[in-house]
Amino acid sequence: MKLVYGVKDKPKFGQMIVFALQQLLAILAATIAVPAIVGNGMSHSAALFGAGIGTIIYLLFTKFRSPAFLGSSFAFIGSMVAAFASAVSIAAGYAGLIIGAIFAGLVYVIIAVVVKFAGVKWINKLMPPVVIGPTVALIGLSLAGAAISDLQKGKVLVDGVATASPYACIICGLVTLAVVIICSVYGKRMAKLIPFIIGIVAGYVLAAILTLIGNATANPALMIIDFSAFSDMQWYPDFTFITALKGVKEIDASYIATIAVAYIPVAFVVFAEHIADHKNLSSIIDSELLEDPGLHRTLLGDGVGSVAGAFFGGCPNTTYGEAVGCVAITGNASVVTILTTAIIAILASFVAPFVTFLATIPNCVMGGVCISLYGFIAVSGLKMIQNVNLGLNKNLFVVAVILITGIGGLTLTFGKVTITSIACALILGILTNILVSKAKDEE
Repeated sequence: MKLVYGVKDKPKFGQMIVFALQQLLAILAATIAVPAIVGNGMSHSAALFGAGIGTIIYLLFTKFRSPAFLGSSFAFIGSMVAAFASAVSIAAGYAGLIIGAIFAGLVYVIIAVVVKFAGVKWINKLMPPVVIGPTVALIGLSLAGAAISDLQKGKVLVDGVATASPYACIICGLVTLAVVIICSVYGKRMAKLIPFIIGIVAGYVLAAILTLIGNATANPALMIIDFSAFSDMQWYPDFTFITALKGVKEIDASYIATIAVAYIPVAFVVFAEHIADHKNLSSIIDSELLEDPGLHRTLLGDGVGSVAGAFFGGCPNTTYGEAVGCVAITGNASVVTILTTAIIAILASFVAPFVTFLATIPNCVMGGVCISLYGFIAVSGLKMIQNVNLGLNKNLFVVAVILITGIGGLTLTFGKVTITSIACALILGILTNILVSKAKDEE
């Protein structure tokens, strides 16, 4: 695609700040959702700080050639829950989060060393466009349910149930989406580059108006935004390592083994998604990232960045599809923008009102944004197979197996380890491609 800003371009300072805020908005909901899901007092501000630190480390390892942002990984949620469930105390559980991230990071380092000496040709042969294309599309399609679910939800909860009418939420989400589309398609230069900021502001204003009307009329169906969050703000990040130090003495060999079993297999699963994300990003910026800066560097950046992210925020990091989608839609692949986003994430984690404001953005507004973000990821994958001859049954079977098993939600669970639907689909796609690779092309 035609980029407005290439990887090495540097937007003007004022514009760069705005672009970085847009990237932050794109990744924020998912980044702070992981600690919220895991619970046990985990800090979303610390997770945001860890994401910023992890991204900077990633950029350093990749020589500032890959415009990817690292955020909290959903793939490790089960591992993190297991770390707390197996610990004798909350403090020991926090120590387990760091130990687990170190195990996962070591997996990345080992694979990176192998790739360094063996090269990446075997990966390209193992995962040609007919395999990696539908897998990337699947990443976007697998998130469709989350986007539509968010589209119907507000922030105000009573006994854990959202009070807002799903119809009011859908209106806010669709207004957000419409503004994003209009700015991206009809907007002038700046509007085209920040459609998400404009869309989120429009959706938030509408949701705020409805919430104020709901409060004034005592109508819970219109209460979409939870303004009460400002009365209970977390004023500073509660870094994981601080609590973990208190639980180190409670760690034994048995617990470490449990953590290893919970984290190491998941790291191999995330490795497959790492390749898919970078293949997708490569197609957007028209530069093969697995060759330059090289898969070994992206793996090292992701692995070390995950360890650093968990040290501060408890969450191992991973490259974010939301950030890739943002690059695709805006045409802004500037690595400097990604670096600025990481710095703002670090600084913002200490500004409680700002973080709280971002956290009050209703699900329905982010759902409207994510329809476009996830959709672009899916379309990027489909574009990868546009030159693949789907008139050949051998290619058709590979794509069909990946899409149906992935969309169907095939997962495999072994004890505390779950192989995600995307990983299952990719593995089956690779095996199917190997099965049919010797077949002659049909006339």
